[in-house]
Amino acid sequence: MLCVDIVHGATLEQLRAFVRDTQTMRAAFTQTVSDASGRRVAQASGDFVIARPGRFRWSVDKPYKQLLVGDGQRVWIYDEDLNQVVVRNNDRALGTTPAALLAGKEEVEEAFNWKSLPAADGLEWLGATPKDKDSAFSELRLGFDTKGLAALEVIDNFGQHTSIRLMNLERNPKLSAELFRFTPPAGADVVGG
Repeated sequence: MLCVDIVHGATLEQLRAFVRDTQTMRAAFTQTVSDASGRRVAQASGDFVIARPGRFRWSVDKPYKQLLVGDGQRVWIYDEDLNQVVVRNNDRALGTTPAALLAGKEEVEEAFNWKSLPAADGLEWLGATPKDKDSAFSELRLGFDTKGLAALEVIDNFGQHTSIRLMNLERNPKLSAELFRFTPPAGADVVGG
């Protein structure tokens, strides 16, 4: 059963429509991380593609190249500078993370307690707290514009704030299955599996 705290207007319905009607997506993103005092500690940008359930390719271009590939069973995290690949089980790696919302199954709506938030920055906001007390974050915020999902914000259990802005979001493009396969480069250290 969905737990909703005074959610009204289009926002919760926008989430439902996004989850229900989006099987694949492609977008560019910028990501800013701030510490608990609000000081910016990191910035990144790149692009991603997602095919539900559980398949994604998240490519960070700046400041350091990193590639995350989920093939539906495992998540491969490749750090080009270190020439290292970390492999994790898909369910354990995604859990109740924002990636689970984007690439996960439709049941993700049930993993959170939802509430409407005031509109800000030209977006309608929906807030969520994970029902799983062992989650790596304490709050998730989703921002919607007239075209759909435009922003994600995550506050982790240490007060660190990650803000992700989506640009040029394309819903349901045709995607090659090859995008979701990963073969570690020759000579790379592979950890996990």
